[in-house]
Amino acid sequence: MSNPVHIDAPEGVPFIEIRREFDAPVAAVMNAHRDPDLVRQWLGPDGYEMAVDTWDCRSGGSYAYVHTDPAGALFGFRGSFHTVRDDFIVQTFEFDGWPDVVSLETLTLTALDDERCALRIWSTYPTVEARDGMVSSGMEHGLTQGYAKLDGLLA
Repeated sequence: MSNPVHIDAPEGVPFIEIRREFDAPVAAVMNAHRDPDLVRQWLGPDGYEMAVDTWDCRSGGSYAYVHTDPAGALFGFRGSFHTVRDDFIVQTFEFDGWPDVVSLETLTLTALDDERCALRIWSTYPTVEARDGMVSSGMEHGLTQGYAKLDGLLA
């Protein structure tokens, strides 16, 4: 059984906190976030294809990719990796379908023991409306399915 995804979006503030545990060490989970061939296999909802234009997960790097849903609709995303360390990433995130709304995200991995870790993502949006738009976009569905696929890659 997959570990649950916890999403907290308190009313009236432009933040989202995402928490999840993995039955894998920090290094393996971080590698799955850095390696574009692995990212392509787990990021996004089931049934979507992911084409990576750029995935340069290092401090000062950037990313751009497109998800294609089963009906052929395209969803583009891009951003910059500001800081990347072995257990920490600061990046921006932008959905092409909602231009000019860029969130700032921090991803932190914390070892729970030698074989497990906890992930925490903190996203800050420019407005509460932008944050609410992301929450209502189906992100929970995509995150839950994506992290379940990541579990399979890490097993």
